[in-house]
Amino acid sequence: DCIICMDQLSNPSSYEMPSSEEAGQSILPDTVGKFIKCGHTLHMLCMLAMYNNGTKTDEFSLPGSMSSLQDGSLQCPSCKTIYGEKTGTQPKGKMEIYSVAQSLPGHPDCGTIQIIYSIPPGLQGPEHPNPGQPYTCRGFPRFCFLPDNEKGRKVLELLKVAWMRRLIFTVGTSSTTGEQDTVVWNGIHHKTEMMSNLSGHGYPDPNYLENVLSELASQGVTEDCLKPPGGSCSS
Repeated sequence: DCIICMDQLSNPSSYEMPSSEEAGQSILPDTVGKFIKCGHTLHMLCMLAMYNNGTKTDEFSLPGSMSSLQDGSLQCPSCKTIYGEKTGTQPKGKMEIYSVAQSLPGHPDCGTIQIIYSIPPGLQGPEHPNPGQPYTCRGFPRFCFLPDNEKGRKVLELLKVAWMRRLIFTVGTSSTTGEQDTVVWNGIHHKTEMMSNLSGHGYPDPNYLENVLSELASQGVTEDCLKPPGGSCSS
């Protein structure tokens, strides 16, 4: 079955070729394609519909050929493998990193990494829910903490990648206050309390580093991204 429309691949796709596509590049309704890395298959017109309604990819293959589309990323609906480099809608701001001598609960053998995120209010861009309208930035600057050990430093380096790709924050509706058009977290959890975990946002939490590595990987930010220039980044 096609992983998008769930109809049999032997049946034609229910989607039509967009009228904006140039003649000579038309795709037949029964054309089937396959993702390169994960191998999941789908109707090409179903893929094109998902492509046009979301982010993009240039790593999709037709039988016997390579289809080079626009730059960007696409996520397999079946296994969530990301193709291309995923970028988000985080507004402009600043990420600062400091070293603190004090240890975190649960990590007595090392100091602490402090991250400070600063994002000022501004106007929403075309990638945001209400372009041209202002957005607010409640609770900034935001202070976050990691243990200054090997795994904590790896998480820090991956958070730097996520920050540069605009994945850590987005403009949306606050889940705590219900406020709309405000800067909110974007699914990569941070520890915002240093010396207690009464709220669930602090330490000790023995599973936190592994959990945040999984959240980063779900956004396409993996250890491969830390390879020297020339290395590939894959999820």
